[in-house]
Amino acid sequence: MLTRRDLLVAAIAICSTAAVVALAQNASKPVMHSRVIQWNDLKVETTRNGERRNVFDAPTANLSQFECHITTLNPGEAPHAGHRHVDEEMMVIREGTVEAVLNGETNRVEAGGIIFCASNEMHGLRNAGTNRATYYVFKWLPRGLTK
Repeated sequence: MLTRRDLLVAAIAICSTAAVVALAQNASKPVMHSRVIQWNDLKVETTRNGERRNVFDAPTANLSQFECHITTLNPGEAPHAGHRHVDEEMMVIREGTVEAVLNGETNRVEAGGIIFCASNEMHGLRNAGTNRATYYVFKWLPRGLTK
């Protein structure tokens, strides 16, 4: 028969293992340093709703994760359903027109516009134009904060 002590020991062992695995995964990625990234050097991945270019995803001196990708959406398409996450996110619209839904409020954003999504707040995006829309996504997670 399992006792409370057995359950406590098991819980501590599981949490310790998860922490070690998380640290090992983070430690496996080197800290990103200053760099130049050329548009033509980025690999284009075709998606069901357009294209995606992964730019970087690495820790920095101040962040446990800093990620950038570039999404191109076909007219009327959305990258995914509205959602929320602990990391903060900023999107810079390069071309086209999108509708950004932030906490239930819809905003029309044109090329050159910037969208900021705060931690744990609902947000979603859709190409509202008749041409393709391309935008840069920057996501970051401070050191000490976990997903």
